[in-house]
Amino acid sequence: MMTSAPRIGFDRFISVEWATAALKVRAGVAQIDDLETVLDAAGFGAAARTKTRTVLNRLWLEPRLELKSYADRGAAIFKAYPEMPAATVHWGMAVATYPFFGKVAELIGRLSALQGDCASAEVHRRMSETYGEREGTYRMTNMVIQSQADWGAVQRAEKGKRVFRLAPTVVENDELTVWLIEAALRYAGKPLAISSLQSQPVLFPFNLTRPLAYLVSNNEYLAVRSDGPNNQYVALRDMI
Repeated sequence: MMTSAPRIGFDRFISVEWATAALKVRAGVAQIDDLETVLDAAGFGAAARTKTRTVLNRLWLEPRLELKSYADRGAAIFKAYPEMPAATVHWGMAVATYPFFGKVAELIGRLSALQGDCASAEVHRRMSETYGEREGTYRMTNMVIQSQADWGAVQRAEKGKRVFRLAPTVVENDELTVWLIEAALRYAGKPLAISSLQSQPVLFPFNLTRPLAYLVSNNEYLAVRSDGPNNQYVALRDMI
């Protein structure tokens, strides 16, 4: 039985540098003291540092029980392919861990699909519909967008009024491709049509170039099922 995910949780700006320092600890290529040094350099006050560490702990250092294997596999991919932008695995882990982060990503992906940009006010409006119209929702949505910008997925313009997609990262690695698809499945919490995997809004920063139907059919963590001759779905094996 899966434990309940935190409702919001991702309530701080998280720079790619801080997240990568935590990931390196998870991957066994750095020590916790190295992360503390990076956080020291950020000049946090005591409360801000504690809250930032809480997000980093949940993201990489102390993931929820059902995400430990997923985090370990993400860290192994990062370690095996040092040329890969670390933000790629940060994105997958954040989407799988934090529904709030995933919802912002999904909305930006949907709203910017046609023209490559969207109004941040529209993202805020739709987040408020789900999480309530309160100052915290607005502020935390801004924190997620700011983080996504630092991770190289989007750019904010017109004093933050518009959000532009940046060029997607081309993903040509089979292992990483399936790992990102697993993130989308964990966020969705339900099977997804294989035909929709290439265009999942929550994965908008990535161009998945590999044969997705073949990859998901041959992955030990995923299961494919059919609903008619032309409708195939993929799901997490532990959710079936």
